[in-house]
Amino acid sequence: MSENGLELLKQWEGFKLQVYKDSAGLPTIGVGHLITKSEQSSGTIVINGVPVEYAGGLTDQQALDLLAQDVKPAEQAVNNGVTVPLNQNQFDALVSFTFNVGAGAFQSSTLLKVLNQQQYDEVPAQLLRWTRAGGQVVQGLVNRRQNEINLWNTPV
Repeated sequence: MSENGLELLKQWEGFKLQVYKDSAGLPTIGVGHLITKSEQSSGTIVINGVPVEYAGGLTDQQALDLLAQDVKPAEQAVNNGVTVPLNQNQFDALVSFTFNVGAGAFQSSTLLKVLNQQQYDEVPAQLLRWTRAGGQVVQGLVNRRQNEINLWNTPV
């Protein structure tokens, strides 16, 4: 993911150094890092191989390092799943989407199927299908999908 893509991801996810609840009510910190059950029970998050206590919050650098660590699976899912050429903005938009919905959801999505059939113009409509959390349309997800569509449609 490019630096521009990471900056946009920070804007869309938020950059919070303290624990907060995401739109689905799950404990989250940094840039959209869902705190796992083991992290909750240990009170630490492993960042670059080092356990970091997060109860008092993270530093800016820890949150950025955690983001770099967390975005890797989304990048890998896009690299492994997409079989057609992408420009950097298209790649960044898909990594943002995958970071948000999860690699498994991306890999089994109709979005990926139509993209790999070279139906690039169908991607925006497919992105807009992913605006629900807890069964309800969430305005924050609608906004995020629109931002991802705008990035997708921006020439490099």
